[in-house]
Amino acid sequence: MVIRAEEMFPGVLEVVPAFQPKWDALVEAWKNDEGDEVEMPYYLALTDLARFLIEMIDARQDASLRRVFELVENWHTNGDAYVREAATVGLLEDLQNGNLHRSTRPDDFLPYLLPETAYWWDRVVDFWKSGTFIADYRGQ
Repeated sequence: MVIRAEEMFPGVLEVVPAFQPKWDALVEAWKNDEGDEVEMPYYLALTDLARFLIEMIDARQDASLRRVFELVENWHTNGDAYVREAATVGLLEDLQNGNLHRSTRPDDFLPYLLPETAYWWDRVVDFWKSGTFIADYRGQ
């Protein structure tokens, strides 16, 4: 089953219920004048998630981090093109952003990365070094 963008965050909330207040605040902020939800800015939500995961690293919440990265691996292996790209450019790139880290470092996430996510993590590292990013999604 292919994972679509709107299916990403219900999974996050299932494995990390503590993220719910941040998600609710984002949903509330993106309602229109009539109070209806509009298309969610998933990349902004992924930045919020990255900050939250950095807090989790700092708090050494290993079990929860493992569950989150199982989900991220699933996004990389079973997501549609948008989800795969968002998992890489929206989440992994933010996790590698040194400006978001205070008492942690991007490499603190390495033990949690599963194979496909580790592959894309390395691609983002290469991008930071060379400025070139080739999104091949390994034949998907």
